Amino acid sequence: MNSYIYKIKNAVEKIKNGRNTLFLDGRELKLVISKLKKDEYNIYYPYKDSEKVMLYTGKVPLVKLFKINTVEKLRHQDILGSLLALNIDSSYVGDIVLHNGSFYVYLSSELANFVKDNLTMVRKYKVTLVEVPLSLLYDYKRAYEKHEIIVSSLRIDSIVSSIINSSRTKAIEKIKNKEVIVNYEVMNKNSYVLKQNDVFSIRRYGKYKFGGIVKSTKKNNYVIKYLKYL
Repeated sequence: MNSYIYKIKNAVEKIKNGRNTLFLDGRELKLVISKLKKDEYNIYYPYKDSEKVMLYTGKVPLVKLFKINTVEKLRHQDILGSLLALNIDSSYVGDIVLHNGSFYVYLSSELANFVKDNLTMVRKYKVTLVEVPLSLLYDYKRAYEKHEIIVSSLRIDSIVSSIINSSRTKAIEKIKNKEVIVNYEVMNKNSYVLKQNDVFSIRRYGKYKFGGIVKSTKKNNYVIKYLKYL
């Protein structure tokens, strides 16, 4: 049994046994609830717009929120990379959000203190984690940068190529190297056609949501829009 299948099976068993899951992304959530009855679980959203959630049956799961203090400018992907470099399962880590110029991270209470004590660097920058009330971000709405670009097709390799300002060959190489994630799955088809609201990420470049076609050009290209997560 591979680790992903085990993770889904384990989450289902936790709910069946009256316990809560760890954090689930959108794909994991869909798979887990497909194996449960609607009256068997509740969904816990740490904040209204949260992407990673938990399922529970009785008490609301214990989650902690930390502000990441630093004098340097951080990036979402660097924070996530530093967290996973602590050799913890990503299921213990909830959303990483940017609010009023500072990053915050949601953590399962089971490992929250360990992360607080051990996450002292993000790349080469010193950081400290300070716990803040969950209510601070309850009404938070995720921030995005809005972009429009011209592409020759809606294929993932074409769009990745345009976003990273590189050749189609380089984009295909990134896909082959498992550096492109679409809807929480590693993308292995460079011919995949993006659909409206698909969420995708490019390693070292960031996370995005595809907004669809704005218009076609006279040269039969497309003007598309996408949102970059901040």
